[in-house]
Amino acid sequence: MNLIGHFRTITRHRHAVIRHCAKAGIFWQGLGHDLSKYGPAEFWRGVKYYQGTRSPNVQERLEKGYSAAWLHHKGRNRHHYEYWTDYDAKKRVVVAVKMPLRYVKEMFCDRVAASKIYKGKDYSPAHPLEYYRGGMDGRLIHPETAALLEKLLVMLRDEGEEAVFAHLRGLTDY
Repeated sequence: MNLIGHFRTITRHRHAVIRHCAKAGIFWQGLGHDLSKYGPAEFWRGVKYYQGTRSPNVQERLEKGYSAAWLHHKGRNRHHYEYWTDYDAKKRVVVAVKMPLRYVKEMFCDRVAASKIYKGKDYSPAHPLEYYRGGMDGRLIHPETAALLEKLLVMLRDEGEEAVFAHLRGLTDY
């Protein structure tokens, strides 16, 4: 059951992201969204830790103290802000790098789709913002990237999908 449930969940999520990316003006980019989830390094861990109500990575972290699937995923998918870190040789620390706009757009689409999939009939346009704000402690994200993502999530909550997707289509820089 976990195999079928996990496959259906990641596929429904991916298709929702593709639809959102089309509305945001990045359809072709959306077609490549989360393909690494179907590879063995992520897929079989997803099956093992599948619950259907949240990411299997959460359960893997609870059991092992880390998520090998997540470590694999974030290193291959540029729509995650965690991908955009690098070592600053002068400061001798890892720092956040400003994300290119196209990946911020995909990240927004990803967050909205994930909220819809995991919340189901209980989804509201406020959920993606609530989830984002709930995990802010210790987050390593470039301040400009964080500001844009929060602006988009607030716009979703306050003005709805049509308004935010129209705004995304018009953005050329931030």
